[in-house]
Amino acid sequence: MKRLLLVDDEPGVLAALRRSLMDDPYEIAVAESGEEGLVQLESFRPMVVISDERMPGMDGSAFLAAVRERRPETVRIMLTGHASVDAAMRAVNGGEIYRFFTKPWDDLELRLALRAAFEKYRLEEENRRLLATVRRQSQELRGLERRFPGITTVERDEQGAFLLPELSEEEIAAEIERCNAI
Repeated sequence: MKRLLLVDDEPGVLAALRRSLMDDPYEIAVAESGEEGLVQLESFRPMVVISDERMPGMDGSAFLAAVRERRPETVRIMLTGHASVDAAMRAVNGGEIYRFFTKPWDDLELRLALRAAFEKYRLEEENRRLLATVRRQSQELRGLERRFPGITTVERDEQGAFLLPELSEEEIAAEIERCNAI
């Protein structure tokens, strides 16, 4: 399930966001402050966070920077009713936000941005999984090379085709026997 965290100190804004997203397949949690959002971050583990900028206590820029530090894979979106260059710069630089929206937002634009944000999360998660697989396989190849020097050496011809060593029947039999002994 796609998990979305909404953080805003105005309950009416949270309700409006929920209404605008009610037809989308999201599991939604809400928080009315940055501090409460950080608690939700640990227990709910959202994939995407939308946060207001101006909130008492911890502002949205500080909250999103903390999200980036604690859960860097989470996609971060800023929502503010008081768009200022300073707020945008703090959010972009400190929280490395994905998108920046002003209130009132356009429902369709927000919904499309959320779809793209969840796709970004999915693609980056797949990239992390593939990178871990490549690292594991590389480690396994290094282990094989230590145990059997030359096993990972590949020769190619001018066109890049693999060249296989020509082995006698005795060498093939010996190689099969060696592999069976492993």
